[in-house]
Amino acid sequence: MIIASKLKKPHYLKQIIYNDYRGNLVEVPFKKSVKFNFKKCITVTSKKNVIRGLHFQKKFPQNKIIFVVKGSINDFAVNITKNSKNFGKIYNFKLKTGEALIIPKNFAHGYSSLAKENIVIYFLSKGWHPKHESGIIWNDKFLKINWGVKKPILSKKDSLLKTFLEI
Repeated sequence: MIIASKLKKPHYLKQIIYNDYRGNLVEVPFKKSVKFNFKKCITVTSKKNVIRGLHFQKKFPQNKIIFVVKGSINDFAVNITKNSKNFGKIYNFKLKTGEALIIPKNFAHGYSSLAKENIVIYFLSKGWHPKHESGIIWNDKFLKINWGVKKPILSKKDSLLKTFLEI
């Protein structure tokens, strides 16, 4: 069993997908394979070329399960635990409809939207605390993340985030 609060790096979750002529049914077997208590569930829709992140909360850090309901995303998690041997390590996953990922607390997280329409559900172990949220600028020169997007669409807040070295 995977215990989300004990993970040291992101972990891909295998789903069970049933397809037929009507569409599909996706089962993420949380109860059988993952111990994860969530306090908040958020649904996010994004157009193609949207970049969200890299976000984290300084106080009240969150474990996250990212589940792609529709579309495809290029997902990134950066280890921001200063005393970790993997400090600054970037984990990258391409996720499509029906795929999920666990992101441990103390990771900055973000993704780029690759399909025309993308719907992502976040399951969060702690609530959202805007006063304690922070992030790393998407085009950080130290991290050099290739988001796979030519003309990124960003929120004003995300375009003003700090560099990795500043955090």
